Amino acid sequence: MASNVLRVSIIVPAYNNSQDLHDCLFALRAAAGESEIIVVDDASTDNTSSIAAQENVRVLRLTKNSGPGAARNYGVAHSEGDIVFFVDSDVVVAPDAVHRLTRVFADHPEVAAIFGSYDTQPRAKNLVSQYRNLLHHFVHQNGSSEASTFWAGLGAARRSVFEAVGGFDEKFRPVCSVDDIELGYRMLRAGHRIFLDKALQGTHLKRWTLVSMVRTDITHRAIPWSRLINESHNAPNDLNIKTDQRVSAALVLLACALVLLSVFRMELLAFAAAALLIVAILNRDLYGFFYRQRGLLFAGVCIALHILYYCYSGLSYLLVWAVMLLKSKGMQSRNAIQRL
Repeated sequence: MASNVLRVSIIVPAYNNSQDLHDCLFALRAAAGESEIIVVDDASTDNTSSIAAQENVRVLRLTKNSGPGAARNYGVAHSEGDIVFFVDSDVVVAPDAVHRLTRVFADHPEVAAIFGSYDTQPRAKNLVSQYRNLLHHFVHQNGSSEASTFWAGLGAARRSVFEAVGGFDEKFRPVCSVDDIELGYRMLRAGHRIFLDKALQGTHLKRWTLVSMVRTDITHRAIPWSRLINESHNAPNDLNIKTDQRVSAALVLLACALVLLSVFRMELLAFAAAALLIVAILNRDLYGFFYRQRGLLFAGVCIALHILYYCYSGLSYLLVWAVMLLKSKGMQSRNAIQRL
């Protein structure tokens, strides 16, 4: 199958992001060729729709803010392509992105979906944004090419597969960002292959602060992802939840507990330091990457932010696990009472 036979529909969900949308669509129009571009305005309260309309692309608007999954589903339902290419409204794609996707899909008919990563040059220059972006880049660049999930920030799927598995689950409302991960799990359970194309990259425009990063990580990622892992009993050894990452989170929580207990026994501080040293060894490639990219001071701050990330992510997982365990025990007790 020649790559030019495959029609591509580019779906851009957008909510109150008029400041980045112009750059996103400008890059997409340069890369799209004959591909259609559809912006789905998720009931924005700013001028997102008018900005999109000025860029000579098709604009659809939801009447109620429903989350990125619902916006993407709506865009797919109103598109015509054989390939649906999802791009977040704060991502600037490389000029060859669409051509690259169609070539991979054409050359590998067994591949159902493809996703890439952010590049190493985020638009925002503050330290937290640089850390967050480089962490994402490193994790994806060191993930397995035979992926165990899907990422919709810069990812595409065959329409036939997307529709066969039911698209994005719209129960994941605006406060959750794991609908693409869950879609990937369903694709794999249905026997489809997902390919992580490390050369497919885009520039991220979002500006993070420490508060927004922690809040988003906990409420949009850690808690819903932990719930998804516990409900599906699926924790693949890939990307953010590789075995070394789970061990690192456990060690950081152990170190925090030991520091608190050190008020009773000071020697526990040595064990806490040993736990953190193991974390540093497990993540030496990442910390070396931070150093090579931005220098020693930047790497030092990133290590501190990464330790913080392990702390609140690990606590979020433990919270979800405990709540689900209590609910399970409560249900078992009610069933036992009903049988009496």
